[in-house]
Amino acid sequence: MTKRRLTWILGVLVGLVLIWYLFFRKKEQPLVLQTEKAQRGNITESVTATGTVQPVDTTSVGTRVSGTIEAIYADFNSTVKKGQLLAVLDKSLLQATVDQTRAALSEAKSNLSYQLSNFNRQKQLLETGSISRAEYELALNNYRSAAAGVKNIEAQLRSAVQNIAFTNIYSPVNGVVLNRSVNVGQTVAASFSTPTLFVIARDITRMQVQAAVDEADIGSVDDGQRATFTVDAFLNDVFKGTVQEIRLRPNRTSNVVTYTTIINAPNKELKLKPGMTANITIYTKEANNVLLVSTRALQFRPDSSMAKEYTITPLPRNAKTNVSSAPGSEGAVKDANYVWVLEGKVLKQKKIETGLNNNTQVQVLSGLSANELVVTGIAPAAGEEAGQQSSPFVPKRGGGRR
Repeated sequence: MTKRRLTWILGVLVGLVLIWYLFFRKKEQPLVLQTEKAQRGNITESVTATGTVQPVDTTSVGTRVSGTIEAIYADFNSTVKKGQLLAVLDKSLLQATVDQTRAALSEAKSNLSYQLSNFNRQKQLLETGSISRAEYELALNNYRSAAAGVKNIEAQLRSAVQNIAFTNIYSPVNGVVLNRSVNVGQTVAASFSTPTLFVIARDITRMQVQAAVDEADIGSVDDGQRATFTVDAFLNDVFKGTVQEIRLRPNRTSNVVTYTTIINAPNKELKLKPGMTANITIYTKEANNVLLVSTRALQFRPDSSMAKEYTITPLPRNAKTNVSSAPGSEGAVKDANYVWVLEGKVLKQKKIETGLNNNTQVQVLSGLSANELVVTGIAPAAGEEAGQQSSPFVPKRGGGRR
C-alpha cells in the first residue's frame, strides 16, 4: 500500500469521526431537578361515600277501617295543610252498621223501661209481703242487666259512628305528598295492619343524605364534621351539609360492612329530590394557612450521578435538628420525614415534621421555611415526553422513591 493511499484512508476515517462527533453523537443532557417552593395554603383529609337523598321527616297516612276508595283529593306533589281532606272511603256498609246499632239501642232502652217498671212493682209487693225475697231479687237483676245492655249498645253505637268518621282521611301534618298508593275504586283492608295511602314529607327545604361509610373510614368520621356532595342531576353544583348522626347498626353487603351516616343539607332552592344518589365527601380533618409541600418531595432521594453537578450535603446519621413547631400545630399528629432543599448547586437534606397528608400535599409542622426550594424529582431529558414508552431494560436515573 502506497503512502499516498494510506494518507487518503486516514483522512477519510478522521472525517467520518468528525462527522459522527459533530452531528450524530448523542450529547449528554445536563441534569435538571424538578423543584417547588414551600407555600402556605389549606389542606384537608377526607373520606368518600355514596348515599341517597331523603326528606328529614316523612309521615305515612293510612286508614283504620276497611272499604273502597270513593274519592281522592290529593295527588303526587300536592301541597297539603294539617286537617285537609285527602280521600274518602265508601260509607254504605258502615252506615248500615250504625243504623242496626241504633235500632238495637232503642230495643234495649225499651227493655230497660219495662224492667224498671217491673222492679218498682215487685218492690211494692215485697213491702206488703205479697212476694218472696227471691222474686224481688230476680226483678232487680233483670233491671240491672237491662241497664248494662243499654250502656253496651251505646258504646257500640259510638264505635260505629267513629268508624264512619274514619272513612274521611285527613292530613296529619303540613307538607308535600311524595307518594299516593291508592286509586278511586280500590279496596283497602285494615284487618291485620294499617295500609299506607299517602306519604307526606313535612319540609322538603331541609333534606338529609343517608351515606354508606365503609368500616375502614368510619373511625375518622364524627358528628359536626363538614361534608359536601354532588348529584347526577346537577354535576356542576356542590351541596353542603353537616354530619348529624352515625348509626351503630352495621349493614353487610357481599361481606362489605358499612355504617349509615346521616348528613343534614339545606334545600332552599328545591334542587334536591328524594331518592337522588349522592357522591359524598366528608372532611375529617382540616388545616388552614399552613405550610405545604408536595408528597413527591418526601419520596425524592439523590443518587451518585448527581454528584457531578451538585454538592450533596446529607444530615449526619445521629444529627438532632433543633427546630420550632409552626404556630397552631401543637395539637397536630407529628411524623418525621426528610426533604432535600436546593441552594444554588448544593443539595441539603432537612428533617421535617409533618401533619395532615392527603396523598398529594403534606402539612409541614417544622423544619422548613416558606419559599424554600424543595426538590421533588428529576426533569425528563430532552426528547422524552410524558407518557412516552421506554424500554424496561434501560437503566433509569435515580431520584425516585426507593
